[in-house]
Amino acid sequence: MDVFKAIEERQSIRNYTGKGIRKKDMLKLLDAARNSPSAKNLQPWELVVVTKDSLKKEMIEIFHNQAFIEDAGAIIIGLTENEKWADIDLAIALDHLSLAATSLGMGTCWLGAFKSVKLRERLNIPDNFNIKVCMSVGYPSNTDKPPVKKSVHELVSWNMYGNRKDIRK
Repeated sequence: MDVFKAIEERQSIRNYTGKGIRKKDMLKLLDAARNSPSAKNLQPWELVVVTKDSLKKEMIEIFHNQAFIEDAGAIIIGLTENEKWADIDLAIALDHLSLAATSLGMGTCWLGAFKSVKLRERLNIPDNFNIKVCMSVGYPSNTDKPPVKKSVHELVSWNMYGNRKDIRK
């Protein structure tokens, strides 16, 4: 799938089939994250990938009862070190992973609501890492179309704020 098609088709998935992700596909996803750009190429982030069914079930409470995570193929926990651009670098890495997942017929959902102290304890995450954002990934159980987005001319100003125009004309 071409990158523009993946961008158009990517959507937040909250209904997964429960099917596991093949090792070779998981490696493709993680390589997409690894190959993302980062400030000074420091890559000041790490990921914890949770695939064990019993652990995903246990984590529902930690993720504020978002039960759909149990049926995801994996839950990815994004960690950052205390570098200036680490949070942005992690977001770029997970966005690359998300687009790669879409191209492989999978879906993702950004997970920002979680109990960080309990998550840190449950996964043995060292104190020198910040738990910033997480993501579920797996095979969607529905094939709903992505929501309609605003047009470019509704979101972009040219040369000065408020100077909006439809460049298709």
